[in-house]
Amino acid sequence: MTSAPPDVVPYADGRLLDVHRPASASTEPAPVVLLWHGSGPDERDVLRPLAREAAGLGLLVLVPDWSVDRGGGGRAELLASLAQARRIAAGYGGDPTRFVLAGWSMGGREAVAVATHPDTSAELRPTAAVGIASHYADPAVTTGDAPLDHLAAGPSPVPLWLVHGTADEVVDVEHTRRLSAALTKRMSAVRHVELPTDHAGVVMTVFDPGARRCLPATAADTLAAGRRTAAVLAEAAGLTGPTGLTGPTGP
Repeated sequence: MTSAPPDVVPYADGRLLDVHRPASASTEPAPVVLLWHGSGPDERDVLRPLAREAAGLGLLVLVPDWSVDRGGGGRAELLASLAQARRIAAGYGGDPTRFVLAGWSMGGREAVAVATHPDTSAELRPTAAVGIASHYADPAVTTGDAPLDHLAAGPSPVPLWLVHGTADEVVDVEHTRRLSAALTKRMSAVRHVELPTDHAGVVMTVFDPGARRCLPATAADTLAAGRRTAAVLAEAAGLTGPTGLTGPTGP
C-alpha cells in the first residue's frame, strides 16, 4: 500500500475529492478509478485504505465526498464529481481512455447505474464499472431507475465487476448474486467475486460503534480481503489479466 497523502481538490461549490496518485512513477498514463463512498455523508476518508491500496497497484484513484442530504439525494454531487474527474484526470497523469467508475454500498449502485444506463452520455460513460457490497433493485438517485431493471432488459454497455462479502450483514450478498445472474443471462461481461468478510471489511475497514463510522482495519484477514477488492479495481482498469470467472470466487 502506498502511504503518500492524497492531493485534495474541489469539484463543486467547495466540495472536495482526494486524488491518490500511483505509487510508482511511470512514463505511461495511469488508468483512472473514480470511487464513490456509501450513504454516510462525506466519508471519502473511509475509502482511503482501499484507495491507497489501489494506487499502490498503479491506479490514479479519485474519491469525492458527497451527501444524500444535498442536491437530489446526492445526484448533483455524484454527477459533478464524475464530470470533474473526467476533466482533471489527465492533469494528474491519468488515462481518460481507461476510466473505471466504482462505488461501495450505495455508491456501488450509483456507479453501476450511471455506467450502464442507456441515457448516460458518451462523455461521462466509463470504460468499466465496479459495484462493491451494494444492492441494485432500488432506484438510483443518479438515473431514476434501478440498475437491475434496465440490465435485466438488455446487455450492459460496459464490462462490470461485482464484489461482495459473504459475511455482510448490512447488504446481503444475495443482492449481488441476483444482479450477476441477470447479467449472465443477458450475456453481459461480468466478473463476480465473493470474499470472506463483511460490509466494512471489503473496503479494508472495520465498523466502530463508538465512532459510528468505519475505520481502517488492522486484522490480517480483513486486509487480505480488501487487497482482493483493490485487485478487482486494477483488473477492471486493465492492469491485470481477466480471471475468466463469471461465478463467485474467493480471494
